[in-house]
Amino acid sequence: MSASSQPLEGRIIAAHGRHYVVEFPDGSQRHCFPRGKKAGAAVGDRVRVAPQGRDEGAIDAILPRSNLLFRSDEMRSKQFAANVDQLLIVVAVEPTFSDDLAGRALAGAWSAGIEPLIILNKVDLEAGVAEARARLASVRALGVPIIELSAHDRPSVHAALADKLAGKTTLLLGQSGMGKSTLLNALVPDADAATREHSSALDMGRHTTTSTRLYHLPAPGGDLIDSPGFQAFGLQHLSGDDILRGFPEFTAHIERCRFYNCTHRHEPGCGVVAALQAGEIDAGRYALYRRILEESEAAQQRY
Repeated sequence: MSASSQPLEGRIIAAHGRHYVVEFPDGSQRHCFPRGKKAGAAVGDRVRVAPQGRDEGAIDAILPRSNLLFRSDEMRSKQFAANVDQLLIVVAVEPTFSDDLAGRALAGAWSAGIEPLIILNKVDLEAGVAEARARLASVRALGVPIIELSAHDRPSVHAALADKLAGKTTLLLGQSGMGKSTLLNALVPDADAATREHSSALDMGRHTTTSTRLYHLPAPGGDLIDSPGFQAFGLQHLSGDDILRGFPEFTAHIERCRFYNCTHRHEPGCGVVAALQAGEIDAGRYALYRRILEESEAAQQRY
């Protein structure tokens, strides 16, 4: 086997359908496809590639992951990214963000062992800031860091986030309209140019916003993965234990449950329900837990 055809190991930095850009340790890149009908790779995945020609390749294997964050509903599953250290959830003062979507993103992160961080964007719209803060109070009480900023103020964005992103792979996630793209452009000045370049290479055309892309951050460094905005965040793939990991405030109370297989809904002697009734667990968070669990159970019955 010639040196040029030796398998290479790299990291996926852009994805659109079955088209991927893989970056290698020397900084070179190849446009790659999975062999046959195999798929399932995500941005952030480390992969083994068989070179084909000067700048293409076939993905032979996905190397072991530390985690994979994705959403799923009765229609389909959508991967966000793999091997993520932290999740940057963007909400905004205006338009009104969805408590349900933000809560689901938090649950998905915690279930995958990913540390969450919330950005409250558009705080220059002062009239709505107090209400937005109040709606985030339940997650702030759980110790989730909440950073307030205006993404249009690039110096303040760097001051608030540069050190928190340094040395980590961070997934940028948010429902449509929260200012995620403005935040990305504040953090990565050449993001627009890089996106256009990869869109052309992957033949995305006008569908650029449906792609996922990893950017290398300027000093002090780190990597930022941008994914499309979303308006739904199903977690039907999660098991009951996975869902419980997404609600860490339940942990101490579960120890007081009478039954080891308690679902924390209607069983007698449930420590979680007792804590809810005592005001020790937020009612909105508990209602979200029940919705996610019921959706997961319904999905299991369908299959």
